[in-house]
Amino acid sequence: MQHTIAHPVEITGIGLHSGEPVRMRVLPAAPDEGVYFIRTDLSSTENDSRIPALWHNVRDTMLCTEIVNAQGAKVGTIEHLMAAFRACDIDNARIEIDGPEVPILDGSSLPFILEIDRAGLRAQNRARKFIRILKTVTLVDGDKSVSLSPSAESVFSAEIDFPHPCIGRQRYSVSLDRDSFYEELANCRTFGFEREIEMLQAAGKARGGSLDNAVVFGKDKILNPDGLIRPDEPVRHKLLDAVGDLYMAGMPILGAYHGIRGGHDMNNRLVHKLFETREAWYITESGCTEDDAITAACPGVSSGLDSFACAQTSSP
Repeated sequence: MQHTIAHPVEITGIGLHSGEPVRMRVLPAAPDEGVYFIRTDLSSTENDSRIPALWHNVRDTMLCTEIVNAQGAKVGTIEHLMAAFRACDIDNARIEIDGPEVPILDGSSLPFILEIDRAGLRAQNRARKFIRILKTVTLVDGDKSVSLSPSAESVFSAEIDFPHPCIGRQRYSVSLDRDSFYEELANCRTFGFEREIEMLQAAGKARGGSLDNAVVFGKDKILNPDGLIRPDEPVRHKLLDAVGDLYMAGMPILGAYHGIRGGHDMNNRLVHKLFETREAWYITESGCTEDDAITAACPGVSSGLDSFACAQTSSP
């Protein structure tokens, strides 16, 4: 079954990149509405300020994932919230927000998870749909690569390699469910480097960044007084980001994700390539076997999953 949040949740904080205060409310949404944002600060109709959290609406992937609608309304740094929705099995949610950026809070997904837990979930009388991977799809860009491969469950793995004494080469893999996300990824924070801060702020980024909402690496040490939560916190945060980025496919992906030096741009481009490779996936309902799959006709794929004409196939 699909799920939405049972009770409204209000979250306030500052934007990581804007540095501006923001108020956000997460509200229940109807079955099959998906996750979407409403910019309440814009003097426009709700239709003009509504921004579906879908892959084809992603416009900016520099240090965050930002989505934009056809009228130019946008909201950024949505990946940590989207990861929390994926982990908590929230299919439908309306997010009213009075600024262009989701609050960064502590730089992880944990505060969102805790608020969702307090609010609870409400089951909806509609089958949940999944994207099952049939064939490996790989995107390579120089020394970076990301892929989705067939798997009986959702598996996320990543490798990173930073020339810093506190990071170096790290690898991590997790079979994704609510418990594993909570225990292994949820509290892993975004990170950056002291040497880049001035340049980023000049470019209009990281103006709200601090040691309270990010791990900052100095020349040869960690600047946060308490250090890392785990020695491999950076690669785990990369996986957290990937969980959020891939949930913008419009439904959970049943397959194995692997990223080597991946990031928001590579993740979004991978989703684009997946939907362009029609033989690599199909849509199935929860509880269905492979033979009971719901397959999607692919005309209009670029306009989003809402445009799919899905026809159920019978078992042979």
